[in-house]
This record gives sequence, C-alpha cells and structure tokens, in this order.
Amino acid sequence: MTLGFRKVGVIGAGVMGAAVAAHLANAGLTVLLLDRLPDELTEQERQRGWSLSHPAVRNRLARRGLEQAAQAKPAAFFSERLQARIATGNLADDLPRLAECDWVLEAIVEDLAAKRALFAQVEEVVKPDALVTTNTSGLSLAALAEGRSAAFRRRFFGTHFFNPPRYMKLLELIPGPDTDPVWLERFRAFAERVLGKGVVVAKDTPNFIANRIGTYGLLATLAAMEAFPWGVDEVDALTGPVLGRPRSATFRTLDMVGLDTFLHVAQNVRQQVRDPAEQAALTPPPVLVEMVKRGWLGEKAGQGFYRRTTDANGERLVEVLDLATLTYRPRRPLRSPVWEAARRLPSAAERLRALVHAEEPAGRFAWTVLKRTLLYTAAHQWEVADDLLAVDQAMKWGFNWELGPYEVWDALGLPATLARMREEGEVIPDWVAAWVDRGHTSFYKREDGERLQVYVLPGEYRTVAEPPHVISLARLKEQGRLVRGNASASLIDLGDGVWCLELHPPKQALGPDAVQMLALAADEVERQADALVLASAGAHFCVGANLMLMLLEAQDENWDAIDAAVRQLQQVTMRIKYLSKPVVAAPCGYTLGGGAEICFPAARVQAAAETYMGLVETGVGLIPAGGGCKEMLLRACAAVHDLPDVRLDAWVRRVFETVALAKVGSSALHAQELGYLRSYDGMTMHRDHLLYDAKQVALGLVRAGYRPPQPELIPVAGEPTAALLQAGVYGLQVAGHISEHDARIARQLIRVLTGGALPRPARVSEQYLLDLEREAFLSLIGEPKTQQRMQHMLATGKPLRN
Repeated sequence: MTLGFRKVGVIGAGVMGAAVAAHLANAGLTVLLLDRLPDELTEQERQRGWSLSHPAVRNRLARRGLEQAAQAKPAAFFSERLQARIATGNLADDLPRLAECDWVLEAIVEDLAAKRALFAQVEEVVKPDALVTTNTSGLSLAALAEGRSAAFRRRFFGTHFFNPPRYMKLLELIPGPDTDPVWLERFRAFAERVLGKGVVVAKDTPNFIANRIGTYGLLATLAAMEAFPWGVDEVDALTGPVLGRPRSATFRTLDMVGLDTFLHVAQNVRQQVRDPAEQAALTPPPVLVEMVKRGWLGEKAGQGFYRRTTDANGERLVEVLDLATLTYRPRRPLRSPVWEAARRLPSAAERLRALVHAEEPAGRFAWTVLKRTLLYTAAHQWEVADDLLAVDQAMKWGFNWELGPYEVWDALGLPATLARMREEGEVIPDWVAAWVDRGHTSFYKREDGERLQVYVLPGEYRTVAEPPHVISLARLKEQGRLVRGNASASLIDLGDGVWCLELHPPKQALGPDAVQMLALAADEVERQADALVLASAGAHFCVGANLMLMLLEAQDENWDAIDAAVRQLQQVTMRIKYLSKPVVAAPCGYTLGGGAEICFPAARVQAAAETYMGLVETGVGLIPAGGGCKEMLLRACAAVHDLPDVRLDAWVRRVFETVALAKVGSSALHAQELGYLRSYDGMTMHRDHLLYDAKQVALGLVRAGYRPPQPELIPVAGEPTAALLQAGVYGLQVAGHISEHDARIARQLIRVLTGGALPRPARVSEQYLLDLEREAFLSLIGEPKTQQRMQHMLATGKPLRN
C-alpha cells in the first residue's frame, strides 16, 4: 500500500535528509538519495590515487549520509537490510533519474537562494504528475516557489519532518499560495497511512506551528528563571512530566536538539516577525550565545547544560552547568513539597492543577511559564493555523507534550485562569476574552458520550471528524460497549462480531487478573462473537509477568502457587491457539516475556511498527515458561520445512542464541527476523491505526472461513544437539564470558529446546514441551542467585550478572 507514491527522490543527504530517506525505506518505498559533488578529496582518496571525477568520489556525500543513517542511535532503519532500498548518487550525474520518482523531497541547507536554484533544476526533469516538497523548517513557501511554473506550484508544498523522523510522530504540511488542495489531501492520507505520521496543516509563517510555539516556550522558561533561585537541573524537574512535558524537560531538550540549531531556529523567527515585544521575547539570553561560542552545543559536543564524566573511582556521573559561573557542578534534587505531591498524581491534568494553584515558589514558577506560553499561543493562533486542534496536536506530536496548549487551558479551568491573568495585568487575546465572556468554560467539550467538539472561528463549537482508521477503546467504553472487565483487562465489543481484550494491568505486567480475563475472553468469544483481538491502549502491550508477585511467592517458598500460575498461563496460551474463532494479537511498544508468549499462539499478529518484542526471561535468571520455547521451536520447524537443505539442529542453535541472549527486536520487522513474528504476520506504521488494522485482519480470517490449527507432534533434536550446545556453554564459562549461574540457566534452556533426556531426535507433543518449560522455570526460580537477579531488576531496572 503506497497510495500512488512508490519511488521517492530525496535531495540532500545530511542528517535530516538521510534519516527521512531511511524512514521512507522503512515504509516500503524505493528511494534515490542525492547530494552535491564533493569540493575536495579526502586523504584516503588521495592515497588511492583517485580524482574528483572518480565515481566513488562523486557519490561520496550521499553514500556517507546513508552510512551515517545506518549507524544512527537510536536506529533510523527498522532493519539493516532496508538499506538496500536506497540508491545513492549526485546531482551532477543523476538529476535526470528524478524523472523516475513519484515524489521529490528537498532537504538541503536552509538557504533560500540555494533552494530556489535547485527547484529550477528539478522542474526541468521531474515528470508532470510528480509531487515536489521541501523539508524547510521555517523558510517561506511562497518565496521558495517564486519563478516556478503554475503547474509546479500546484504540486509544491512543505513537508516538515521532525527529527528523528522514524520516532517523531509530527509531520507539518505547509501549503503554498497556489498548492492544489487535492494534492495536499492525497499526500496527507499517504503520510498518515503509509508513513505513520500525525499530520497537521500549518500556515506559511515563520517556523510554522510546533517550532514557533516550542521555541517561545523554551525561551520563556529561561526568562522565568531570573526571578527564581533554581538551577538547570531543578528547572528540568519542574518542567518535565509534572507539567505534562517529556522527561527531557527544558535543558535536556536543548542539549538533544543542539544549542546551535536552537539559536538558528530562534533567529529565523525573530528576524521575520515584526512585533518588537515578540522579537524581544525570542532573543536568546547571553548565556546561550556564550555557550555556542565555546562549542558547548549539547550532546553532539559532549557537553552543554549537562555533561557526563567520571569520578575518582571511575564511576559515571552527570554534572550540570551553573549558569552564573559557567562551571559544572554535581546535580542536586529539587526541594519542593508541592512538586513532590504533584508528580505522584496519575494524570497530567491533575498534576498541572496541583502545581499551578499552589502558592509556593514551584507553583508560581510553573504558572509563570504556562501563562506566558498559553497567551503567546492564543495571540498567534490564527497566524500559524486555522484551528486549535492542529496546534494542540503539533505540540503533542512534535514536542511530546501530554496536553496541547488549549487542553492545558481547559485542564486548569479556562474562566478561572483568564480571571487570574486579568488580575495580573496580562493582555488577553480578543477572541479568547470574547469566548469566555459569552459564558463558555472550555475550548473543547464532549457531552453525554457525544463526539468531541472544539472552538472554531467566528466563535462556535464544531464537531471534530473521527479519523476513519482509528478505533478508540475509551470511546467504546463510554458508549456502553464494555462486556466484562477487571483491574487488569477489559473485554470490549468492537462491532461486526469482533471483540477486543484490552490489557491494562498495573505497569503493563501480566498478573493473575489479566490471565483470568484472557481465559474468560476466549470462553465468551467462543460463545458469542466471531473473532478476538488482543490489544493495549497504552504505549506498551505487556512487559511480561508480574516479577514482584513471582519473587514474593518464591521467597515464601510457595512453589505450588508458582506452579499453578505457570500452568494457567500455559493453558490460556493453548486456549488462544486452538480457539475455534480467530485471535489476532496487536502488540505495540514493549512486548516482552509473557507479553510475547500470548502473541505467539494467535492466528495472526498485526504489530505496530515500533514493537519491541523479545523473550527476556534469562535476564532475570529464568527461562520462558508460557509456551515461548515451544512456539519458537515450532517456528524453527517451519523454517526447516521451508528450507529443506537446512538441518533442524542449526535452527535450534539459532533459537537457543535468541532466547539465551534475551534478544529484543528493535522493530516489528526485526522481531520477524529474530523469529518472534512469522512471515505472514502484519505491520502497521501508524500506532493509532493498529486496532483498526487488527480488526480488519480478524474480519478477513472470518470471511475466509477460519479453521484453527490441528495439534501436531514437534520434532526435537535430542541429546546429540544438546551436547553440542552444552559444549559451547562450557567453553564460554571457562573463558570467563559467562558466570556459573549463566551456564546453569543455559543448560536448563538447552534441555527444553532439545526435548529433555531423549537419546536421539524424536517427535513430542506440545504438552510435553510445556511440562519441560514449567519444570525448568520452577527449578530456576528456587535458586538464590535467580532471586537476586529478580530483586535487582525490580530495584534498578537493569540485569544483574552474578
């Protein structure tokens, strides 16, 4: 599915251009990545006797951009093999190849003259129906299109990706004065469905929506610090999750973006706005300018507002910059009772209200920052976008805010905050004052389960259109579609005979309540529905079994309780596998341990592209016991069947390495390469479309007359393969690469994967392997060193080597 765009030309192989090219390859597109010719030879090229006309030299810049994208952290590609979808070249030799492209994206240096000159060349070679866009972060679209034909201008607009493109949801579309709305809407659908982006349409104004408001907000925070006694680290504590902002807060965000980049963005807005007050507000403080002069640019320079170093004992530590002295000091915690209380509240709205309404300094600081940002946003609302929803979405998707500016205003109470602003002598934008003076109390409203409505000009509510590929479980619950539920899971009717079991256990850890609901859902769907979808409305599907409960039972030596819990999980995974109705699992985010095991037996898996799936039990001294080993063996047998020249023991070795090393897929595609997902399982690029896609897969299976698989015996390799694997483990232990306990865990895993004490290859039942899994699990959880590993993971979030 490409919605008409199959091949894309990306011009500019810098950090952003190459990263966008990588994401286009992730989405299944073929990419031509071009850059200019190099100005001079490298030392290595000189030693080889090459000249500037050598083909490798001429393509060096584009090839280097691709290599840097391949090495990027976090990874730009879903899988290393996707690099093959990108061809590289140079503008001098390969410009005519753009005629093959359905879409050409410009991502060269932010220079108006350079971009105009390039577009003149591009127009000469692209096909008449090709789309041409620019990734400019703030230049005028009207100015960029000057001199181009009317046909070119109709197919030209801005596509402003946020960095890194694979992970940042926001894509701003900026139409020029002559952009054809049909082209814009066609691309919007493509960007959402194929590229997985959250799309907002911005106006052709400096820095568009997110960078305009985000830049002001960061500078407003810096300005507010002048009246308060806090340092960089304390302000980050105040402007992070407690305000509904990301953990990077203010100064870590600046370090991540790069201080030089931030100054360029701020300067671009400041030079183009006309209001002296806005120009003053967008003027960076001297300390920021001085840091750039010194090369303290943030993470890419090794230091900025923070720097990593080591103490006298070689222990890693993070220091923070003292803005008064420009010297680094140890971090110090924020001491504020109201902040301590607020940050423990569950929702962003509750945290905001608790903090902003407090009279202590932390509350006054938060109010000052939010007040300035809200007023600035409202003052420039109609300059940057035609609707409030676009602004809120831009800030949530581009800056990872939990609530957009207008959602924040509603959460704090619109009439009360407006009254407070007036008391403090602030100038209220006319449209906001008029709206509240007419008796309205919010910018958004939803009454009696109706669809969401939002303020629009000239001053009325408009119903927000529901996206066709989005299913909201919360909305379905409001409509009375909840069938059954408990604290860990909810069974919801999606319509058309498809039900969904939504997993929402505490911290997304699989416990008895969730397993009970899985069994109940299977029974209910068997009787009343046509198909079942397993899903989560949160960022993560399931992080595995409830480790704390397991550890407490082990410490109390409640072996029968642990045995029963493992049996129940095994039984429910087998129930999922052999249910007469199709089960489709829809994992996303962390899908680990038991979370992966409940996906394995599903008839199909429709995974979010950003699914990080793996069997990670060895990291806490255990092995998978919910059927994970069994299902991985079944996948190995299927691979042997498809590749008859490959022996079973080779695939068993591969499964052993994957499970023993607790490998986790860095994407759904990588999970497929590791064997966690099957070749026929699907992938959804847009996280918000996942449930819709999973439902469609389920309906397709129903229409095709789904029949569950028949139980079959599983080939196991027996003791000959076990001996080979154990010899490898012994070698690693003798060499000091693994500990004695690592080796014990590995031997238990080998015993399961090779079929136990079988002298030769044989075929065994699924229950036989499940019994081996459970026995190995019970043996290991009784080990003191395993319990130490479990305790360490719970305390630190990191594995223990003991």
